[in-house]
Amino acid sequence: MNGEERVIGVLGGMGPEATASFYMKVIKETQVVKDQDHFRTIVDSNPKIPDRTQAILYGGPSPVSEMINTAANLQLAGATVAVMPCITAHYFYEVIQKEVDIPLHHVLKGLNKYIDETYPDIKKIGVLSTTATRKTRLFETHLVDKEIAYPNDFEQEHKVMQAIYGENGIKQGNTGQHTKALLVEVAERLIKEEGCELIVGGCTEVELVLNATDLSVPFIDPMLIAARDLTRTQKISVGELRSK
Repeated sequence: MNGEERVIGVLGGMGPEATASFYMKVIKETQVVKDQDHFRTIVDSNPKIPDRTQAILYGGPSPVSEMINTAANLQLAGATVAVMPCITAHYFYEVIQKEVDIPLHHVLKGLNKYIDETYPDIKKIGVLSTTATRKTRLFETHLVDKEIAYPNDFEQEHKVMQAIYGENGIKQGNTGQHTKALLVEVAERLIKEEGCELIVGGCTEVELVLNATDLSVPFIDPMLIAARDLTRTQKISVGELRSK
């Protein structure tokens, strides 16, 4: 596959709006002068994949078999690289990658590289994520030599998780001022009281609401970095992707 034109596969549906948002980032980050310059992109938005947080924290149905099937569908359809627009899903990254031959882009490894290159002096990072991502320590594992700070337990459950999963949350299609206010409040406390020098959207629903102009320190959308990684050239080698 070395040197072939890349076909991006999106292992989506976790959730659907985050998947659509990521595809738009791929489009916007691709340098083009005409339609034909864009990447062929295959999107399998499979909302039937069981909830990752429920599986990890509460013994709910495992998402693994549906994730593997979706990744295999992307490979069969012609994708040469796949990506998951869901941070919590990266808890299952290794088992999914093992079952397909195409490289699965690791969003958190790409994020770590971006922070090292763009903010080399920053040491303390605030993360707004699902509780499952927090408890599985995905950011501590992949953001090397960086101190990770999270909201306190009350804020995590009653503000961040409410903003994501609540009755008026993002997963129910609510991306207005109510959810934004909850997340901004928590992020600003991390900045002012915990000394966080930047904030990461540690869940793909968070960046449907927050953007770089909302906070008093830089805000990083990991899926925007992933879109840039995947679109930086029309050709790529397998080894280059797997090393990220």
